[in-house]
Amino acid sequence: MSITMYDASVPVMTHILKAMLVILDKADAHCTAKRIEPAVMLGTRLIPDMFPLSRQVQIACDFAKGAGARLAGIEVPSYPDDEKSFADLKARIAKTIAFLDTIKPAQIAGSEGRDIKMKAGPNDMHFKGQDYLTGFVLPNFYFHATTAYAILRQNGVEIGKFDFLGVPRPA
Repeated sequence: MSITMYDASVPVMTHILKAMLVILDKADAHCTAKRIEPAVMLGTRLIPDMFPLSRQVQIACDFAKGAGARLAGIEVPSYPDDEKSFADLKARIAKTIAFLDTIKPAQIAGSEGRDIKMKAGPNDMHFKGQDYLTGFVLPNFYFHATTAYAILRQNGVEIGKFDFLGVPRPA
């Protein structure tokens, strides 16, 4: 049996988004325990020319919902980028997961060769479905999810690789 476009997209991104919910809970608890204003953590960047934590989470969600919608041939939902708290970011992730849950494997079946046209900033981008997923979406999704993780880890939140992976720690 081969892996389908659905298998390589919706469940994979949903799994990481669910792990991000747990990581953000730990970050929120860390801020409370260390008396760190959550807004400070949400505005933290790895380096000055990178996006802050809140934007990293927003973009990861955007890649997930955009991929699901484009591969299914449906309208990409638009979310305002107005999250100001851990609760707001978790609500955005939950909304993204809920959207992905509406997409069925049959909607994505055969999307390997689907023409995908989109804008990235001022640029028009054109892909075939498989190249869009494997060469654009997944690398970007993981980049932003990993960067969010790295910002939290750099700032002392007690999380590790298994938290990012969303799997139990080995005994």
